[in-house]
Amino acid sequence: MSGSATLVRAIKTRLRTQGISYRELGKLIGVSEPTVKRDLARGNFSLQRLDRICDALGISVTELIQPGDSAASLTELSEQQEQALATDPHALVITYLIVNDWKFDEIVAIFQLTENQLVHVLLKLDKLRIIDFHPQKRIRKLTARNFSWRKDGAVQAYFLRRVIPEFFDARFDAQGDEFRFVGGLLSAASVLRLQASIRRFAAEYEQLAHQDARLPFEQLNSCSAILALRAWEFSEISKLRRDKTARGSKNKRKA
Repeated sequence: MSGSATLVRAIKTRLRTQGISYRELGKLIGVSEPTVKRDLARGNFSLQRLDRICDALGISVTELIQPGDSAASLTELSEQQEQALATDPHALVITYLIVNDWKFDEIVAIFQLTENQLVHVLLKLDKLRIIDFHPQKRIRKLTARNFSWRKDGAVQAYFLRRVIPEFFDARFDAQGDEFRFVGGLLSAASVLRLQASIRRFAAEYEQLAHQDARLPFEQLNSCSAILALRAWEFSEISKLRRDKTARGSKNKRKA
């Protein structure tokens, strides 16, 4: 397979994985949908356009060309796998740790789990095909590090019910903390730009996490971020609207 064909195939795979249509990609990089289709059919786009495509996908050209092990890894769990994790907090926590490159001995040393208890959980994850677990404490994850939860799935429901409220129940005033809430009126094009920015941030987070995984355990700290963007209006604002049936009217402005 030629180099251009490999690039085109990688781009199409990324678009499919992230759920981005040709039309959306065109808006993100400033060209028409027919131009995107023509470029991906012929594979003769410029390096500048390739850079813009990678920016829209939130990845570097290197990651596009050399995706590494994640290309063959699970990017989304099955409904059965998610249900098993959502009903077993230990299995969910251990999955999170393994995805973040924790080793067997590190888990036992830091958490209140005996080796036998950890082996029991790892065998369950092996049976679910989330990991490969072998003697001598060898663990190989079968998921990509940045795999996503199913929309409206069991794990997402668990996160919304348990994790998100706990995450936001804080002052966000410790060193390294950051909290911003912004709201306003945006065009569809601006929303697409923000979506691309979120993907780039997530890609940078993944790159840094992969890079820092080589550091000694003592130099690492648990760090989480929630990135969200949606069409939404605070309920107290909606209550104040005079004509609540005309929210979609072009003559009405959202606060």
